[in-house]
Amino acid sequence: MNLEMQRFKAEFFKALAHPLRIRILELLAEGDKNVNEIQTLVGSEGSAVSQQLTILRAKNIVSGTKEGNKVIYTLKDPMIIELLAVAKQIFNNHLVDTITILDMFKEDEEEPAMPKK
Repeated sequence: MNLEMQRFKAEFFKALAHPLRIRILELLAEGDKNVNEIQTLVGSEGSAVSQQLTILRAKNIVSGTKEGNKVIYTLKDPMIIELLAVAKQIFNNHLVDTITILDMFKEDEEEPAMPKK
């Protein structure tokens, strides 16, 4: 069972491993949208957006519901919103750590050299 869970997690994170897919999920976190709306908001070709939505659908991360001649996409699980927020916080933590390290290097460079006797 543990191995199956690890495989699920690996496949799940592989499905998220594309900047456009993450952007699509961020947009869907704001509310349901059709392909044209997503395409306009991301400024990408419809075929690229459709391709990424197909991957997200195949992994049951988003679902599509046909309304007239449009397909409306929605997040399958609202916990995706929390996952994206946690990922952003982890990024911010890494950024803070990097800034702290850079500040330490900067302080070291600014210290005057000790005169030799």
